[in-house]
Amino acid sequence: MRRTAMAALLSHWRRRPLQLVMLLLGLSLATALWSGVQAINAEARASYDRAAATLGQDRLDRIVNGTGAPITQSDYIALRRAGWLVSPVVEGTLRLGPTRLHLIGIDPLTMPAEGLDPEIGRDGDLLAFLTRPGLLYVSSETADTLSGPSLPPLKRTSSLLAGIGMTDIGIAQQLLGRPGEISQLIVAPGQRPGLPAVGEIAPGLVVKAPDAQGDLARLTDSFHLNLTAFGFLAFAVGLFIVYSAIGLAFEQRRATFRTLRSLGLPAATLTGLLLAELVSFAVIAGIAGVLLGYIVGSVLLPGVAATLQGLYGASVPGTLTLRPQWWASGLAIALFGTLAAAAQSLWRVWRMPLLAPAQPRAWARASESGLRIQAAAAIALFAVTIGLAAFGSGLVVGFSVLGGLLLGAALLLPVLMALFLALMQRLTARPIAEWFWADTRQQLPGLSLALMALLLALSANIGVGTMVSSFRLTFTGWLDQRLAAELYVTAREEREAADLRAWLTGRVDAILPIWSVSGDIGGAPAEVYGVADDRTYRDNWPLLARTPDTWDRVAEGTGALINEQLSRRDGLAVGDSLTLPGGWMTTVAGVYSDYGNPLPQVMIGIDALTTHYPDVARLRYGLRLAPANVGAVSEAVRERFGLPPENLVDQASLKRRSLEIFEQTFSVTAALNVLTLGVAGLAMFASLMTLSTMRLPQLAPIWAMGLTRRQLVGLELARTLILAAITLLAALPVGLGLAWVLLSVVNVEAFGWQLPMHIFPADWVRLAALALGASLLSAIIPLRQLAATAPSDLLKVFANER
Repeated sequence: MRRTAMAALLSHWRRRPLQLVMLLLGLSLATALWSGVQAINAEARASYDRAAATLGQDRLDRIVNGTGAPITQSDYIALRRAGWLVSPVVEGTLRLGPTRLHLIGIDPLTMPAEGLDPEIGRDGDLLAFLTRPGLLYVSSETADTLSGPSLPPLKRTSSLLAGIGMTDIGIAQQLLGRPGEISQLIVAPGQRPGLPAVGEIAPGLVVKAPDAQGDLARLTDSFHLNLTAFGFLAFAVGLFIVYSAIGLAFEQRRATFRTLRSLGLPAATLTGLLLAELVSFAVIAGIAGVLLGYIVGSVLLPGVAATLQGLYGASVPGTLTLRPQWWASGLAIALFGTLAAAAQSLWRVWRMPLLAPAQPRAWARASESGLRIQAAAAIALFAVTIGLAAFGSGLVVGFSVLGGLLLGAALLLPVLMALFLALMQRLTARPIAEWFWADTRQQLPGLSLALMALLLALSANIGVGTMVSSFRLTFTGWLDQRLAAELYVTAREEREAADLRAWLTGRVDAILPIWSVSGDIGGAPAEVYGVADDRTYRDNWPLLARTPDTWDRVAEGTGALINEQLSRRDGLAVGDSLTLPGGWMTTVAGVYSDYGNPLPQVMIGIDALTTHYPDVARLRYGLRLAPANVGAVSEAVRERFGLPPENLVDQASLKRRSLEIFEQTFSVTAALNVLTLGVAGLAMFASLMTLSTMRLPQLAPIWAMGLTRRQLVGLELARTLILAAITLLAALPVGLGLAWVLLSVVNVEAFGWQLPMHIFPADWVRLAALALGASLLSAIIPLRQLAATAPSDLLKVFANER
């Protein structure tokens, strides 16, 4: 009995292969977008784990200076003499033209095994590592980009990430220009009990516990949460295809259900067979979706890697690895999504009376009865969303507001459409028009899920498009303010920098030092820049908060400017005190916008910088001169000092490079937007295609009363465009609300800055044309089938269905 019943159920898909394709394709695409995003996140987090494992940072304690200043050689010797088993490490950024190398210097003789690269010392290289010219361990990817006579011989290793180099501490101190400085001390496990406290031996030094998660993982959590949210949105939109296809397939098989039940098949057995059918489809589509997700992730990963490198300095490989956590999650969510999409239909089969499925209106009435529940759920979601937006804080709250807004709007859309169609039916007096609105209302349950998917896709496009365009407009104006110098030049060493300053004096209007030091502010990494007292900064620097004498206080060394990120993170405002690396206290004199930078940043007077940090590298400068003279001065500097082209960057090139990084930052979001809209269009096509075979009982009587097939096609086309237009109008306020939450809540929590919101009606017009075009395209095949329907087929309706 079960075998025969299953054969009867599966025969439906054999008769309607296109519907089966839509079901499998919808689930595959939904799983692919989710799996692709999870594959990217898994690859990035694996890179963070490797970074955290460098020097055993995820397992070993470290000793650092609580003020952020370097550890002195004398403190290290004092700790060793007191019995502490510690190993010195120096870290810094080495500039090699356009390439930046994070250089790590270690002492392999004192470094614990947990923190030592396993390849150091292999094949007898330990002596070569310790003696000059030494060895520089780098990844193969980094080795291909490095060159320079000052570098030690390169040794390739697979255990280091791209952009990181490891060498002997003495050689690293020389390359970084930091003789005698130590960044941190690695504490070996199993220290002798009864040792004196670190603070008693070397005041100011503190012990830090190992960081199992890693600084990069915490810093980029918001970015990956953002990607996950978009992946889940794309999965939800794809799931509407599955929901719609399953619901309509169950409706089409209501006569089959009636027959099987009448022949004695229990409801539990019928439900179990349908469940087994759906699980089989979910496994097939899930495997296909995971394979597609691998392709999607491989295509998008280079853009994500560029974004993480540009925004956070995080090194992520540009190739994808097949990891169990993301393909297993892809299969699991495919199965879960299928069961969730089919739960309502399975419940109806289980609970409906024996002959109810055979009634032509039973299924439609069961669908329409849920509108009141949908309306109540939507109102409740909106109430919770407003409460969270008004009183909540944090990134999770921001995404909860986004989810509540989108889900509430999607649930409310069919309710509003039903009310609008009922009103139009009541206001219409002509028979054909009244039938049109009534019939549209009749078809709403079958199309509502596709329209909800379209609403989510359009709202996401409007919201994210508004955010990206607002960011682009603000970022471009901000670059015009920040990049005021016409030419930027970087010397290769201090002596060359001094000669360059002397030679440029009198040849340019102003020489603006761009010097900085790194350290901890408030327990987190930060940058401190020195700024010259020049009209360039007073006239152009974008300040969000200031006092009348802000720039005078900065020039005098009695005040500092902080970026918006530091202001929001630590709750600092103008007039508050601020402790800089080394324990120097100053006062906040102003807050400036600093888009694209995830780290706290401080600007102080150039004299104060050199006084408190005399070892600051003095290699980079911004030059003010007439734009017409940029080419001549650049050429003269190259000839006089032999600087490579990458050490001389004009304003236009730097601005173009910054905008390229910006575009890369949002390339993944734009791609997901396009994919989501495409899946929504597919959902519309699937619903219209399936409904087209069920429309004959409603259309045949109208055709018999005198309407031509061409008129019926016109009415069906008008119905599709009207519903799509209503969905688009509903998507506008939802999308703008989404943009506001992204700019004012999520962006602030994720990156530390708030952007002004701009409106772009021209983008709405383009999106409207795209949405209506997608709806029209999805209706073409069903309408062609209707136009080609033979009169005999229309006449058969009266014999077969009535």
